[in-house]
Amino acid sequence: MIRDEIRILVKQALTNAQAAGDIPQFAAPEVTIEHPQRAEHGDFSANLPLRIQGLAKMKAIEVAEALRNHVPNHTAISEITVAPPGFLNLYLDPNWVTDQIATIIDSGSDYAATQRFAGQRAQIEYVSANPTGPVHVGNGRGAAIGSTLANVMRSAGYEIAEEYYVNDAGTQVSIFGRTLYARYQQLFGRDVDIPENGYPGEYMISIAKAVKEAHGDTFLRSENEGADPEFAQIGIGIQIENIRNDLKLMGVEYDEWFSERSLMTENGSYDAIIRLLRDQNFVAERDGAVWFTSTEVGESKDNVLIRSDGAPTYYATDIAYHYDKFIIRNFDRVIDIWGADHQGHVSRVKAGVTAVGGEPNKLDILLYQLVTLKRQGKVVILSKRAGEIITLRDLIDEVGADATRFFFLSPSANQAMDFDLDLATKQSDENPVYYVQYAHARIAGIIAKAREEGKSSDSANASLLSHEAEQTLIRKLLQLPEVLETVVDDLAPHHLAHYAQELAQAFHTFYTQCRVINDDESLTKARLLLLEAARVVLARTLTLMGISTPDRM
Repeated sequence: MIRDEIRILVKQALTNAQAAGDIPQFAAPEVTIEHPQRAEHGDFSANLPLRIQGLAKMKAIEVAEALRNHVPNHTAISEITVAPPGFLNLYLDPNWVTDQIATIIDSGSDYAATQRFAGQRAQIEYVSANPTGPVHVGNGRGAAIGSTLANVMRSAGYEIAEEYYVNDAGTQVSIFGRTLYARYQQLFGRDVDIPENGYPGEYMISIAKAVKEAHGDTFLRSENEGADPEFAQIGIGIQIENIRNDLKLMGVEYDEWFSERSLMTENGSYDAIIRLLRDQNFVAERDGAVWFTSTEVGESKDNVLIRSDGAPTYYATDIAYHYDKFIIRNFDRVIDIWGADHQGHVSRVKAGVTAVGGEPNKLDILLYQLVTLKRQGKVVILSKRAGEIITLRDLIDEVGADATRFFFLSPSANQAMDFDLDLATKQSDENPVYYVQYAHARIAGIIAKAREEGKSSDSANASLLSHEAEQTLIRKLLQLPEVLETVVDDLAPHHLAHYAQELAQAFHTFYTQCRVINDDESLTKARLLLLEAARVVLARTLTLMGISTPDRM
């Protein structure tokens, strides 16, 4: 990236200035390079003079002047200026900028891909909603974040495993099984009620019908008997398939559907972590329950592992699951994407990872905030399909998968979001996903029209692209590598959605100010070449977001 090269140039300028005696010797902090908010302040800016003025015992403006005099020459840089109170501003050379168009086109769908993390294996676990009900809107936000992050991390060289953790054991599954059996019996005319704490949604009737259709009355027992112990698992299997299909609607598919029950096999991960914790004296028995003395690894309180009835807690199986990730499968990095209501669980899981031999610094837990759907400015409460929740399928049916993903990705994960249903279906520039996709479609249309007229970018002279709108668009194309680096480093895919809108805006401005197909054959060729590069970068950006790239709209 040119930003990295400029960082090296500024760092070398300090070394040179110190060697020349223009700046005193001291250990300098890491150099940071930013984009100025105003174009007249250059393409890149360094605030190093402000940060080291105390160390240099000089005014920041004096430090900036000294640095400017010692920046090594670089073909990409045409000018370096100093701005109060102490910024070093660097301007890209227009000819160097236009030369980058060919690199973008040659890279094609691999543009901005790197091998920065080649050889590293990362697991991303996201959604993992209990398979006792449909995937709801909140889960959909986690799906968009997780799958996009996986795409971008792959582009940085990671070997990625996308995983759904299936909670197919425990109390909720038992309640699910009793509810499903009640619905199953009702289909055979029995007058039975669902359990008081059961699942009242209509989807349970649909699952019961699916069981009946596949198995008839095989699982029907006498009225005083409970269901077959495996009956719940049959229903869970059906519901998992429903979840799989719902997520597939928005382009989310997993490498692994990991069963919680698999942790509970004899000598499995659950048995292993209980032995480990006992061997390390991290276990205490109180009031008939088994406790993890997590205060010994930094937690504010101890936590129950096994209840007094002998059943493991969710916390115990979470430790076993992370033991499997770090110790059994030996991932270099583990990323969990959870809803914000799990915030209190973060430090507990890290404590458990520490106690069983994992490295908590290799575990990142990304929390996303709640989603509120709005129509005509009012909160949407009920779902037409499930009664008590708003399902992801409902949302996709109404606004489409592309809008669903784009809107979920647009805010930072740590921000609560209002999902405007009216805006998401509007075919206008106000709708961000329409605005971005229309830019791609318009580019495709212009290129197709040029081809029909026998015009192409063959032998184009990119140096003719000197118009401000042309230069602005190319500079925006060159920022994608920086954006992807930020997404990976900060686990923040919302930057990609913001960049997509900025890129579309730069294109639309160019389109308004610069006629592509015109009487000047050389200029037409150059502008068609620019459109080919813009199409590559727009398609790359949308594809990484899991969003389609239409040629017509």
